[in-house]
Amino acid sequence: MFKTIKTSQLQLLAMIAALLLILVFFSIATEGAFISPRNISNLIRQTAIVGILAIGMVFVIISAEIDLSVGSMMGLLGGIAAILDVWFHFPLFLSIVITMFAGLVLGLFNGWWIAYQNVPSFIVTLAGMLAFRGILVGLTDGVTIAPTSSSLAIIGQSYLPSGWGMSVVALLCLGLIARVFSRRRARQRHGVVNHAAQFEYGKALVAVMVLLSLLAILESYRGIPTPIFIMGVLILVATYIAKRTAFGRRVYAIGGNIEATRMSGVKVEKTKMLVFGFNGVMVAVAALILTSRLGAGSPAAGNMAELDAIAACVIGGTSLAGGIGTVLGAIMGALIMASLDNGMSMLDVPTFWQLIVKGAILLLAVWLDVKTKKQQ
Repeated sequence: MFKTIKTSQLQLLAMIAALLLILVFFSIATEGAFISPRNISNLIRQTAIVGILAIGMVFVIISAEIDLSVGSMMGLLGGIAAILDVWFHFPLFLSIVITMFAGLVLGLFNGWWIAYQNVPSFIVTLAGMLAFRGILVGLTDGVTIAPTSSSLAIIGQSYLPSGWGMSVVALLCLGLIARVFSRRRARQRHGVVNHAAQFEYGKALVAVMVLLSLLAILESYRGIPTPIFIMGVLILVATYIAKRTAFGRRVYAIGGNIEATRMSGVKVEKTKMLVFGFNGVMVAVAALILTSRLGAGSPAAGNMAELDAIAACVIGGTSLAGGIGTVLGAIMGALIMASLDNGMSMLDVPTFWQLIVKGAILLLAVWLDVKTKKQQ
């Protein structure tokens, strides 16, 4: 059991330990305000935007590429959503569809240059970072588009009804236990040795307790924020794509050894382009939440968000060399980044110190990744 934890779950345990340390430190420093139901609700709402960006980014990094344009792309897509809502009074559904389609097109545009024209992703997305920001300023004439309608506000500012939140968490808890049971049955059918039942069900029980505790905290304030529900659905979908589909396996294979993957018959260029298209859709969802939460489309929206997304992935165990990473790890990394931002803001830490701390953590995470690879 110890060897299993040491080899496959050490990073997860390290992230959990880091979260606990952050929780204890800021709780003491803020005299308990950090763990108040209101702040916990605000914290996980902040996590949603970076977390959704990280879901798309983790696929890009696993494929051994990078996307520096997601911050500017999020600002541009958020500006488009605000323009459709404020200037043209489009229905909410139509605004969502157009914004997400625009995200898909922008993502595929980046992917086409990278996959089919062989321009390095660093250069393509750096150009996108500048161009998308310029288009945003041009569309908005450099002014904030506000106020957005109450219908758009539902995406980023509303909460799930109490009964719905309880049902969602109950289904997740049952799903966790059912997943452990089904995996153990599958191993038995294929003659694979199972880990101790107490260990596997114990992990599921810990996850269930965490979910129920979080639900109790959120329900004591206003309930589960809608952005967290959206992020939760996307986590399940992205995890399924990464682990259970041919597309997900191809992405990992491309990041691990692109030439061997190409020789095995995989259409590498098409897969890479689709990865960036998927990333564009995730950016569009994050943009809708950001615009809804701010109640406006700002020319400065999404500034430096790409660095938060990349940092979340790297802290969550995604290797910049490609081929290694998980959606859950990226979300854990996003939670760590959001917790640091939230805690330092509550303590009125100067902005320059916040940037220094985040930069140091990113550097440390990459250094650990390099050291781990050398040892392997």
